[in-house]
Amino acid sequence: MSVFRHFSRKLVLNTFKSDIKLQINTHCSVCLRFLSYQPIHYDGKPDPGPVFIKKEVQTLLRTLTRVDLAKVFKKRRFGETQLQQPVYKFMTDEQLQEAYEEAKKKVDTFLQIPPVVAVRKPKDKVLSKDPALQGLDTSAFVFTDISYGVRDSERMILVRETDGTLREADWETRDRINQLYFPVAQRQIQTPKMFQDSNLEDLLKRGEYNFILDRACLQFDPNDPLYQKIVSITYQCVNDNNHFNELRSTRHFGSFVFFLAWNKLIDNLLLDIIESEHIEEAKALVELYSHIHQVKYESKENLQQIDEYIKNHASKKAALELAFQAYKNAAKRKGEVEEGIKRAHGLS
Repeated sequence: MSVFRHFSRKLVLNTFKSDIKLQINTHCSVCLRFLSYQPIHYDGKPDPGPVFIKKEVQTLLRTLTRVDLAKVFKKRRFGETQLQQPVYKFMTDEQLQEAYEEAKKKVDTFLQIPPVVAVRKPKDKVLSKDPALQGLDTSAFVFTDISYGVRDSERMILVRETDGTLREADWETRDRINQLYFPVAQRQIQTPKMFQDSNLEDLLKRGEYNFILDRACLQFDPNDPLYQKIVSITYQCVNDNNHFNELRSTRHFGSFVFFLAWNKLIDNLLLDIIESEHIEEAKALVELYSHIHQVKYESKENLQQIDEYIKNHASKKAALELAFQAYKNAAKRKGEVEEGIKRAHGLS
């Protein structure tokens, strides 16, 4: 299997454009220049929200997340927040099982997938123009409804420009004013410098994917163009470098997989899943792709559907065919060995 894995990796790497500089380490990972990535927004044509919230899609995303409790509950960065000291207890087997079940219930909270929605449309509605007010002041005036119980996205915020124009506040102004009057914990009024291109590039080179995505979820709303720019670039970097395990068993893996499936970029992930012999996840990934793009497979058998995807929809067909054939050969040999053991023990 390792020989097939090596050659399939080589085939994947050869499919990249020649004008992109590649650096390949001993683990066959790929380091692409940050500037080669273009932001990919959910432009609302069509709207991804209704597809994302479907029960069957959420179930598939949860399957693909591959929950690992040790990773879910590991220590994370909390800025200046002090972590609590661990508490050690002596437990019976029954108490230990109860504690384990309680921990599993918390997993749903920790793995809550950030919502996927269409990018918001610019606000540019002009309410009135009053040239008589031109030159009255050197700064614009911002008028804000600070009533409690009003959603920030629906709050009335108006701007009187220095030329007398009265208009709706743009999104950048709205975000700043909402944070000023109704602050969200740990969210900054100004965009953190870590999201500047040069700083973001450095973080991506260091593989700080979870840190970037956690901070982006805290700082921005999911329909913010800057949020979608940051996460889409991060997702592309993870995908091109095959760093899937960095996001796996975190809340970001579901939205990452949805992004790949929505943009028809699942080949690298599918190859990784097949090579690691998690065939149930391969089935789930192909099924997710079919849900999003309304693909109808001729066969209802899952392995046949994977074959159909590779033949009809994959952009890296050769690598995937090689890896999938290697998996099927290995599975066949394993079945023959198990059958031989059963016969030897008189069980068949």
